[in-house]
Amino acid sequence: MTIFIVLWQKIRRHQILFLFILALLTLFIGAGLFASAEHTTFFTALYWAVTTATTVGYGDVIPHNTAGRLIAMGVMLTTIPLMGAVFAAWAAGLASLHIRRLLGLEHNWTHGHDLVIYGYSPTVANLLPDLVQAHRSILLVADVDSSLIPQEVQLMAGDATNTHVVEKSAPHKAKKALIAGNTDGEVLLTAIALRHLAPALPIMAMTQSTKVAQALKDLGVEYTVATDNLMGQTIAKSLETPHAADLLLSILGSDRYRLSEDPVADNWVGLPLSQLRREFSGILLGLVHNSEVILGVERDPVVASGDHVLYLTPTTKPS
Repeated sequence: MTIFIVLWQKIRRHQILFLFILALLTLFIGAGLFASAEHTTFFTALYWAVTTATTVGYGDVIPHNTAGRLIAMGVMLTTIPLMGAVFAAWAAGLASLHIRRLLGLEHNWTHGHDLVIYGYSPTVANLLPDLVQAHRSILLVADVDSSLIPQEVQLMAGDATNTHVVEKSAPHKAKKALIAGNTDGEVLLTAIALRHLAPALPIMAMTQSTKVAQALKDLGVEYTVATDNLMGQTIAKSLETPHAADLLLSILGSDRYRLSEDPVADNWVGLPLSQLRREFSGILLGLVHNSEVILGVERDPVVASGDHVLYLTPTTKPS
């Protein structure tokens, strides 16, 4: 059932496809009703419906009773305008594409970007201003109005779950990617396409559940964030410790500090985390070992090759 809901949402976002499917539905429903009212075969009724919808009207098949005439009026009042709208939208799209190419407005995404964002959601809308400050070039791949995004963000209008659209964004030339769809199903579809097209691309995905986050890790997506779980944990801890949320915001949102993650240096390997913390120039928050963040509160792990350190460093406040 979920697959059909996702499919229907994707269809509704594409105006021409939505109108065309709606026209086909009214065409077949009208043909079925006409066949029943006029006591004829469905193929003959479908032939009549097509000639009527396309305004050809040969006249070799006509309604002979009141019910048939009422059905014919219904088909003419619905299917003909819908088919006209489909052809008008299709022609307008082709004309717009031709004009954009003539004016040089069609972008070439093959040069690569610092960050490519696949999908759009309220969370992405809130993140974009901060991401613009942190990355030199950002490409957003989504079906969204360009007026809703910052001018610094380049928009590639398209369905982020479509493999051809993802391929056009040149993910193999990007430095990193962020997946953030409206549903977990969209996130999974985009992740599968990205992993196929750009196996070495560092990907972070935002999901709504920890189960989907685990499924993404099984697909090879290194970094996942379950937004509902993160929000719930933050609120729960804030109830116990009122300033917990303020602490997180001061670390993540302050312009006086920079939160960084770097691989450990060769001379750090073999040292316990407590000793490394004493010798570290910044504020060492924890160690990342085998994708696990270790704060060093309950245990004092030994730094190994391939580990990463999470740390805070002061930065100059912008004027």
